[in-house]
Amino acid sequence: MNVVVIGLSHHSSPVELRERFAFAEAKIPDALKSLRDSGVADEAVILSTCNRVEIYAAAALEPMKAFAGLKEFLLRWGETPGEPSVENNPGSRGRSPHHEEIYSLAEPQSLHHLFKVACGLESMVLGETEILGQLKAAYDLALKHGHTGPRLNKAFQRAFHAAKHIRTHTNIQRGSVSVASVAVELAEKIFNSLSDREVLVIGAGDTSEKTARALLSRGARSIIVANRSFDRAQALAGELGGRAVPFDDWAGEFEKIDIVISSTSAPHHILDRVKLEPLMKARRQRPLLLIDIAVPRDIDPEVNFLENVYLYNVDDLQGIADDYLKLRREEIAQCEAIIAEKVKPLLDAGLFQPRMDAARPSRNPRSADSLVRELSVFGKKHADKAVRAPEVSSQNATKLGDSPADEPGYKSLADPA
Repeated sequence: MNVVVIGLSHHSSPVELRERFAFAEAKIPDALKSLRDSGVADEAVILSTCNRVEIYAAAALEPMKAFAGLKEFLLRWGETPGEPSVENNPGSRGRSPHHEEIYSLAEPQSLHHLFKVACGLESMVLGETEILGQLKAAYDLALKHGHTGPRLNKAFQRAFHAAKHIRTHTNIQRGSVSVASVAVELAEKIFNSLSDREVLVIGAGDTSEKTARALLSRGARSIIVANRSFDRAQALAGELGGRAVPFDDWAGEFEKIDIVISSTSAPHHILDRVKLEPLMKARRQRPLLLIDIAVPRDIDPEVNFLENVYLYNVDDLQGIADDYLKLRREEIAQCEAIIAEKVKPLLDAGLFQPRMDAARPSRNPRSADSLVRELSVFGKKHADKAVRAPEVSSQNATKLGDSPADEPGYKSLADPA
């Protein structure tokens, strides 16, 4: 039985594509059951985060046949969100362009990939630890519902052990941050100082909580929390010394706030241009920074066309993450040597048979261009947008407390907190 992996990540695909294939956590058990019932996989784990959607499977099929079945499953999921199906659907749109965006890995590359993901070597922010928690949660969910077995259990447990070893014996996490705290660095770049800024956090999940704590640690004046579960919003606001508002009332806070961090599990946009335009008038067009770290995205990209509105999504954070990559690149070789050492016993024990016929993940961001054009008229603008201070008039630059002439170059990212 072979361990195989297929998926999309920030390396190979823009957020416009990844959000099409994101799995809501509540639907993953049914998706796993549907996948296993199809006969494609005997064991399976689905990992769905803001930066990657991957299916790990143990299959009796030859790798190429397993890839074909897994890709067909994933494509149909993306074409009909929330309704996994393995039935033939010849009328579905846009199927063929997706194939080049989905990478496929068989043994031993699939095992190396799993270990690298667990250790943060495939993350947007190299060495970050948030992905390990997400991978453990994905594995635990599959295990709880009976969708794993000897092959994946052994592989995932060894990967978790390797991640702990790497954290202990290397400097890959030197100056380590999560995607959430990179978002905070962006806020500081835009506003220079957070000491007099009001922040609205929409969605009281794990990522939102980490973002709120990072904002407070950098001096944000106050935090307002909105969540569909008001009890959860109150609990988080109490921990952070902020205040909670009902989810349906968060728009009423826009007159006061300067920064919005949005990370909900909504399957559709919760904020669009029609809704934001009158809110901007009410707040007298003061600059507003929107950081959308949700996948699917919470905020319609069209709001970026409004005056004094600056929207950044998870792909835009890649620019800051690249600075970390430069600082940590020297640690990658040591980490990969450790991973090779940890994977070897699995192969030597005969549990996994090495196969070298798997396609490697694409690292060419341009490979997604044709699909982005189909998915959204705004695709090119947002896929190409670099993470930088917005180009604004001198008047607005003064309001933002920053200007192109005194760019800090994210130097603070390298400094210990």
